[in-house]
Amino acid sequence: MHRVGSAGNTSNSSRPRKEKRLTYVLNDADDTKHCAGINCLAVLKSSASNGYDYLFTGSRDGTLKRWALAEDAATCSATFESHVDWVNDAVLAGDTLVSCSSDTTLKTWNCFSDGTCTRTLRQHTDYVTCLAAADKNSNIVASGGLGGEVFIWDLEAALRPVSKSTDSMEDDSSNGIVGSVNSGLPITGLRTIGSSSSISLHTTQSHGYSPIAAKGHKESVYALAMNDSGTLLVSGGTEKVVRVWDPRTGSKNMKLRGHTDNIRALLLDSTGRFCLSGSSDSMIRLWDLGQQRCVHSYAVHTDSVWALASTPTFSHVYSGGRDLSLYLTDLATRESLLLCTKEHPILQLALQDDSIWVATTDSSLHRWPAEGRNPQKVFQRGGSFLAGNLSFTRARACLEGSTPVPVYTEPSFTIPGTPGIVQHEILNNRRQVLTKDAAGSVKLWEITRGIVVEDYGKVSFEEKKEELFEMVSIPAWFTMDTRLGSLSVHLDTPQCFSAEMYAVDLNILEASEDLKVCTWYY
Repeated sequence: MHRVGSAGNTSNSSRPRKEKRLTYVLNDADDTKHCAGINCLAVLKSSASNGYDYLFTGSRDGTLKRWALAEDAATCSATFESHVDWVNDAVLAGDTLVSCSSDTTLKTWNCFSDGTCTRTLRQHTDYVTCLAAADKNSNIVASGGLGGEVFIWDLEAALRPVSKSTDSMEDDSSNGIVGSVNSGLPITGLRTIGSSSSISLHTTQSHGYSPIAAKGHKESVYALAMNDSGTLLVSGGTEKVVRVWDPRTGSKNMKLRGHTDNIRALLLDSTGRFCLSGSSDSMIRLWDLGQQRCVHSYAVHTDSVWALASTPTFSHVYSGGRDLSLYLTDLATRESLLLCTKEHPILQLALQDDSIWVATTDSSLHRWPAEGRNPQKVFQRGGSFLAGNLSFTRARACLEGSTPVPVYTEPSFTIPGTPGIVQHEILNNRRQVLTKDAAGSVKLWEITRGIVVEDYGKVSFEEKKEELFEMVSIPAWFTMDTRLGSLSVHLDTPQCFSAEMYAVDLNILEASEDLKVCTWYY
């Protein structure tokens, strides 16, 4: 018997009750692996202190993980848990990892810690979709989201120590989701997320710091990029234009038009003179910010471009997106090569020396050869084509009657994930849930105990649901979703107290006939 928590204000005060939601996550998978698509990547190069590289990954399962990389190995050395929704982006600012999420927050973490969140930053009113950091000024980070907001954060000021009472209040409200509850373990360590209106209320920092707002976007922001010194910021989204800002003041410098659909990826060279943009119109464009115009267009992809990564000299760009393909393009000659094709859309890319990490909507992560320090070596293999204008490239593909042949057919290394839950059904007894994961495995969960009670393997989900049907009627006392690839169980007051049963029906010894017990308590 496990009490999973309580919610609400139970005092006799005349003040209105402040409704609460408590969420716990059930997951019987290996907690060193992601169980949903990987939205973002960040590589931390080796230093004299550790001697190897770190890879940080942020997932739709709501967690970030730190991987210690060896030549043919990757060890999960920490899991960062505090977000209560998808992790959408992550950047490195010195020894600080900054992440953003659909839970409307940014969170900061010590890169080398055990996974403890050091601060939650609340300013956005909607999903936070993207981040950008200045390499040579590790204090400056920008964030953008679906609310059309762009904020520039001074991390030194935002992370400045605050009073114990204020810091404690912020920690309590920011931790949110309780982390995973592994199969076979009691449901413990639960923390309340707060009132259902808490997201809209937290529009200022509790310790007095407010970021600079870059005001101008009227619609959603999907992409940001910043130059090394932090003196230039570019943004793009559903307005189909690239906006250029001075992040030191939040003032607008210029607006660049040319794309015909949403802008989904942006890159700046180290000096801030050139900008690359990838769009849902399938085009990649190179902009000269000094001349305020597009100097080249690259028709490489056949669908939305969601991810860009450039070589250190900004001479070549790697690109991926919805068409499942990873291309390498010479920005000067406009020659392009198909490096590989994937089974899932590509969400983000990260170069590591002569390799490139490719994150997709799948929970597994792959590393491919890239020759990042000398990309011309790949072109010597042949098979390149000219990434000219859109009509020319489509005509070429039509005349040839075939798509380019990929240079590589197998990744050089894979970090495997686990299949996430994609379907669920709450049974009539309101204590058990039937699930099906991405691999087709069907399982029966006991919600009040947080464990899998039956693993049916790959069977028909619908047939098993009919087989387990019971003619009972118990009020709904929880809601559930599988957005994170796991079972997220939500307890809302007062509904979570609705499912009462007589103690004698639950076979509770020495209980009176009139005693009723909440199902979730039992």
